[in-house]
Order: sequence, then C-alpha cells, then structure tokens
Amino acid sequence: MKPRIDSTQFGSITIGGKAFDHDVVIRLNGEILKRKKKLSKAVYGTSHKVSKDEAKFVYEKGAQQIIIGTGQSGILELSAEAEDYFRKKKCRIAVLPTPKAIKIWNNTKEKVAGLFHVTC
Repeated sequence: MKPRIDSTQFGSITIGGKAFDHDVVIRLNGEILKRKKKLSKAVYGTSHKVSKDEAKFVYEKGAQQIIIGTGQSGILELSAEAEDYFRKKKCRIAVLPTPKAIKIWNNTKEKVAGLFHVTC
C-alpha cells in the first residue's frame, strides 16, 4: 500500500508519521528504503545526478510511474541514461522539487515508486 507523505523540510521527510533524515526510495508495496547514493556517486562523483544503476534500483516491474523529488530547491537531476532506462521500461517519470513531488505522490492513483532527495 502506498504510504502518504506528510511533509518535508530541508534534511528530512515525514512519511506516515515517521521522520527520515536521509533520502528515501519508496517501493510499490510501500516499503521505505534508504537511497543508494553510492550507485550514482561512483559514476558522477556526486549524488546529485541519478545514474542508470540507481534508476535500476528505483524501478520495479509493474511501476506505471516513478516520481523523483529533486530536493528542496531542485538540485538533483536524472542522467540521460536514467531517463532512457525509465522510458524503455514504458514508465512515466515526474521530476520535481520534493515539495511539489510530494503533492503528485499523494494524489496519484497509479502504481508508483519514488525517490525523494531531502536537502538542496
């Protein structure tokens, strides 16, 4: 079941009443995992660009949409390879600053997974 995201502020996100002080990935079944930043950092030297390997970690078979929260001011971006990967899986992507991404997340009726960056 998709959990409701309550709020975000710089450095945290609150999901179903529980605060997380790190980036998160939310699975189709509602499981909340710590983001695997190292998958992108190994390729780009920064975790502010999502690599194809990290996109593979976020995507799950059956996902109709992936919502990416790019941080409070929107610094996180998808690499061209990550975008291509989601498109080849026929999965729509929404890439927005985290506060706006949360609104989309909470209102969508699709099968959705997400990655939410909590800092800049």
